Amino acid sequence: MRTIITLACTECKQKNYTTTKNKRTMQGRLELKKYCKFCRSHKVHRETK
Repeated sequence: MRTIITLACTECKQKNYTTTKNKRTMQGRLELKKYCKFCRSHKVHRETK
């Protein structure tokens, strides 16, 4: 039931990370604060298609 998703930086829109999520328990888009190597700082990363 877990699907692979891609996380993209909300500032520079670069796709940096991949992770998995359970669609049955989390229906919304995932947001995590992670390090962006392009911005060189910690930014919010949001799930993309």
